[in-house]
Amino acid sequence: MLKGFKDFLMRGNVIDLAVAVVMGTAFTAVVTAVTKGIINPLLAVLGKTNELGLGVQLVADKPATFIAIGPIITAFIDFVLVAAVLYFVLMVPMKTLKNRFGTAKVAEPTEIELLIEIRDLLAKQQKDSAVDTESFGKDGSLVEESAAR
Repeated sequence: MLKGFKDFLMRGNVIDLAVAVVMGTAFTAVVTAVTKGIINPLLAVLGKTNELGLGVQLVADKPATFIAIGPIITAFIDFVLVAAVLYFVLMVPMKTLKNRFGTAKVAEPTEIELLIEIRDLLAKQQKDSAVDTESFGKDGSLVEESAAR
């Protein structure tokens, strides 16, 4: 049972997923700090002079009716930056390593090889069906093998 668990953990997909989750969490913290420190102040410049930032006020004197667009833009930028970092830091190097040190791909059969295989299978099926029809008489009744010989 422990060997099966070890094999499960050592498969490439599980380890790749674990590394991606840990790295994604670490990069998310860095990217969030960058967007809060740089992107949010830049978005606040685009907003009005009030403290609410970039967005739309639905009712003039009610701050609860403010639709904040800045946090949506910040979250989108966070997502794009985390995805870019994970792709270029994890996926591209892993793909390069797999191409360099990975197993050789099994050669795909050519069209001619596939056609030859199909031809051989059809010939075998015709031969087998001919043997089956020899077991029956002309009237369709089953012929005893000892009588047929």
